[in-house]
Amino acid sequence: MKRTGWQNGLMCVGLLIGGLLCGGLLISTAEAQELKAKAGDWPWWRGPNFNGQAEAGQKLPVKWTNTQNVGWKVEIPGRGHASPTVVGDRIYLATADDKTQVQSVLCLDRATGQQKWKETVSQGGFPRNIHPKNTHATGTVACDGQRLFAVFHNHDGVQVTALDLQGKQQWQKVIGSFAPRQYQYGYAPSPTLYQNLVIVAADFDGGGYLCALDRQKGEVVWKQSRPARLSYSSPVVAHVSGRDQLLISGCDLVASYDPLKGTQLWSVPATSMATCGTMVWNQDTVFASGGYPKPETVAIKGDGSGKVLWRNNQKCYEQSMLAFEGHIYVVTDAGVAYCWKAETGDELWKARLRGPVSASPILAGGNIYASVEAGTTYVFRASPAKFELLAENQLGNEAFATPSICNNQIFLRVADSVGGRRQEYLYCLQLSGAE
Repeated sequence: MKRTGWQNGLMCVGLLIGGLLCGGLLISTAEAQELKAKAGDWPWWRGPNFNGQAEAGQKLPVKWTNTQNVGWKVEIPGRGHASPTVVGDRIYLATADDKTQVQSVLCLDRATGQQKWKETVSQGGFPRNIHPKNTHATGTVACDGQRLFAVFHNHDGVQVTALDLQGKQQWQKVIGSFAPRQYQYGYAPSPTLYQNLVIVAADFDGGGYLCALDRQKGEVVWKQSRPARLSYSSPVVAHVSGRDQLLISGCDLVASYDPLKGTQLWSVPATSMATCGTMVWNQDTVFASGGYPKPETVAIKGDGSGKVLWRNNQKCYEQSMLAFEGHIYVVTDAGVAYCWKAETGDELWKARLRGPVSASPILAGGNIYASVEAGTTYVFRASPAKFELLAENQLGNEAFATPSICNNQIFLRVADSVGGRRQEYLYCLQLSGAE
């Protein structure tokens, strides 16, 4: 039987009576089962299968305005680029108040957008400098069905906090320093979940690292050093070349690690020093793109051979790519959409949209939803035959957060900046009639 992405990414291979034994870690059966997929959820960054693709079979709007196909709209306090995390009847969102230096997690009612609770996770210690396109709440909250995991940068360190679904703190851990020297642009990575672990990245020029914590207790299970270079990508676990691999780009490398032990499996010099996008994969090939100081997109065999299948000079710096049915779809920083053959990198089409772009495209229902910084969300076909634009939708005048799409709904975090006043909103978009 072919395993699903959830089974590959989250379940251990060997089921033992009363528990799972993996890399010396004993995980209870109940603890493992809580990570099974639930239809209609978007539980963490990049969605249920970690690849930016929504569940099939959804009925979603292609066109909308600030009144058409809007289920609800609510104001969001503070500022952040974190995507909405949607589990059950709740939405969870990271946000930060720059004036009071408070970092928080919000809980909203999925049906109405009404705020259910707001929990302060940290106060004070914001870095003196941050890139104007970054925020103090850029990482997306991850949820395992029982706990929420939020990662924030403050007091020159990386802080991981676990909350229960009512907002009560379960544990909190500073996993290490994060004090960039040359480029003080802030922090961005989202946590990823694997078996009983929450895995966090922190790449910076003072000495970066990957760190895995026990989801229940917050104890450090392993910590792996990384090159002393600045980068911003989130790690992801993919089943490639017959095994689960923890993949991350940046620091002039594309690298793979054992997600249970943290040991490096292989690395290939590629992309650039700084990347922001999360890697994608197609069968046994992995793909990464970087943007500073040089642009490069690369395809690498995931078997540890070091074989580079193809590379080009396109720049997907801040956003992630999509790998779908043997093709790679991207929207570059400059706002140009491409479709490439996954095996060869051959360009099948390109089309100019609008740049700059920070949010990552999401695939749902055979269509790609791509938001640009000016607040426009383009919808076009995920087809290698030709570029087919379906709609251009405008909400607010800022869109940096990646949409979350589940259970026939699109959750889109945008902002209106008018006359020096900035206000964030969360929209729930859904079909309300014939388009």
